[in-house]
Amino acid sequence: MTLARLVSVNVGLPEEVRWREETVRTGIWKRPVGGAAMVRRLDIDGVGQGDLAGHGGEQRAVLVYRTQALDHWAEHLARDDLEPGCFGENLTVDGLSDAEVRIGDRHRIGEAEFEVTQRRLRRSVRPRGRADRLWTPASRRRS
Repeated sequence: MTLARLVSVNVGLPEEVRWREETVRTGIWKRPVGGAAMVRRLDIDGVGQGDLAGHGGEQRAVLVYRTQALDHWAEHLARDDLEPGCFGENLTVDGLSDAEVRIGDRHRIGEAEFEVTQRRLRRSVRPRGRADRLWTPASRRRS
C-alpha cells in the first residue's frame, strides 16, 4: 500500500449564507492551520458542522480529500485558486488512491489513529465527482 503524505489540516466554523434563495448554515469552508490540531472523538478543534443531520458524529468525524482530486477539479473547472480545505475537507493528503483504501483501514497521522468508515456522501454544494473516503479517529490504538 502506498503511504499518503499529510499536506494540511483544515478547520472552519459554520456560517449562515444565502444559497438557492434560502439562508443555510454550513461549515463547508475550511482553511489550513499553521501546525498541529487536536483531534477528538467527534471532530478536530476549530471545526464545526452546520448540518448535523448530514455531517459529523463518530462515523463522519473527519473528511479526507486528495491533492489529486483538487488537481482534477482545478483542470475540469479551469480554476487556479483551488487549495486545501476548499472542498470542506479536514485533512488534505497527497497519494493513497481510492483503489488502495478500504473501509476498516487504519492510518496514523502524528499521534492520532484514523479508521476509514465510509465513502464521502455526495452533497449538492460540491462538484459531483469521484468521492474520497471519510476517516474517523479510531477508538483504540494499534500495538
